[in-house]
Amino acid sequence: MTGTPIAVPGAAGASPSPRGDSPALRVAHLNKHFAGTRALNDASLDVRSGTVHALLGGNGSGKSTTIKILAGVYTADEGELEVFGRPYELQSYGPATAQEAGLRFVHQDLGLFEELSIEENFALDNGYPRRGGRIDWRGLRAEVEALLGQYELDVDPRAPVRRLRPSDRTMVAIARALQDQDDAGQRVLVLDEPTARLAAHESELLLERVRRRAELGQTVVIVSHRLREVLAVADDFTVYRDGRVAGTIVDRSPSEDELIEIMAGGLVKALRPTGEAESAKREPVFSVSGLRGGPIRGVDFTVHRGEILGLAGLVGSGRSSVLKMIFGEHAPASGSMEFGGAPYAPENIGEAMGLGVGLVPEDRTGEGAFLDQSVSENIALATLSENWSAGFMPRSRERRRAEDLIHSFGVKVSGPEALFSSMSGGNQQKVVISRWMQRGPKLLLLDEPTQGVDVMSRADIYEIIRRAAAEGCAIVVASSDLSEIHALCDRALVLSRGKISDEVVAGQLDVDELTSLVLRERTVHDTTTETQQ
Repeated sequence: MTGTPIAVPGAAGASPSPRGDSPALRVAHLNKHFAGTRALNDASLDVRSGTVHALLGGNGSGKSTTIKILAGVYTADEGELEVFGRPYELQSYGPATAQEAGLRFVHQDLGLFEELSIEENFALDNGYPRRGGRIDWRGLRAEVEALLGQYELDVDPRAPVRRLRPSDRTMVAIARALQDQDDAGQRVLVLDEPTARLAAHESELLLERVRRRAELGQTVVIVSHRLREVLAVADDFTVYRDGRVAGTIVDRSPSEDELIEIMAGGLVKALRPTGEAESAKREPVFSVSGLRGGPIRGVDFTVHRGEILGLAGLVGSGRSSVLKMIFGEHAPASGSMEFGGAPYAPENIGEAMGLGVGLVPEDRTGEGAFLDQSVSENIALATLSENWSAGFMPRSRERRRAEDLIHSFGVKVSGPEALFSSMSGGNQQKVVISRWMQRGPKLLLLDEPTQGVDVMSRADIYEIIRRAAAEGCAIVVASSDLSEIHALCDRALVLSRGKISDEVVAGQLDVDELTSLVLRERTVHDTTTETQQ
């Protein structure tokens, strides 16, 4: 990989396989239609052996369709496929063929049984060894333990999967997928959004291990929305847009902006900072003083009319707890809050909503929506009391309102009656945000507002948030994505162990400096702990 080199600790002394320019995986002239919609249009993909190849693109770009064709889930209308130089007929290609070809897949849903042990998960995939008519547990354990060691997993094979840290679970899924790999059988590992559910530090651990596997000769295709992570691990890049290849970068480290330009063109501007805030000249809307409770150990801040205030910090710093206390989900142990110049102490969520506060939670599918209900029904949830008439909800009124919001917020969906679960993550998030915006909130709380969404949806969501601020809404954004804090917020507060350690205004905001402020607190904490020990 050229450009900025990546250190690969722990690989010294290993004998990495040489990288060849001949592709381990080659896809050409791939076409696929769905009910009149062209999902892939002459798409291609060439993956060099022993490299990490990033397949990028927004929702609907065709990358997921390509992965499902490679896995044998979809049948291509047309196209060519070669794996390690061997051609495969796509019309008769299925999951068994993909397995025989040496393609191995680890999806966002890892497919692990969390209540079972690690060794049992391996055996379910590859069969239980037997001796004398009984399961050879000792042999299975020894085999799994040796394999885990190859993948840098210092865990007991008898441990239930649920006890593992998130990055270790993903590595267990990877080790299981590749357990039949040896010198005689080459494999291509396809990782579909492997870090989507991981916190930043867990993602770093996982990708360091993936990088080391590639240095030892493993061929990897990675699909991810997190461009910074992809840039840290990938050798080559293929970008899809509208079912076609929009650009390919081989053996070079592009910038994040270069990738975004290929993916989204003019949307790059929407992802950049808009300028310095003038919060001192604005009317204060909401403030907290001495707020304590849970991990929060004394927080003070004020957010102004039309201001977007960011809360940055590591996992466990208290970002989400602050928002939940403001929203009335958790009562603070002590401290005071003021909203619109009056004391504010909501006893529950309903009271907070009635006063003009909205919260978009981090877990939109678990806490922010009903997956098995329609888009129309999900949108109506925030205004039930307003729309209720004579003991029932007029469906025509509900549908019209949903259609208006779908149009004004640029939600891509077949119609108001479509299930919420049928949409992409970005469009789901637009629906959740639009549901709050129809109430005209005075204070909007956003927890990880663009987590797990593609770059195009991210740009749309930023525009929605900025529009709300321009109309006078005070907004607080809690995010682990420091580039998001940099691009979106007027000011940023750094939370560390329940307290605010730093404040940065927009004119001084820099991603690298903000990262240093956030990580400095962890370094100080780690150094203090080591000294005490």
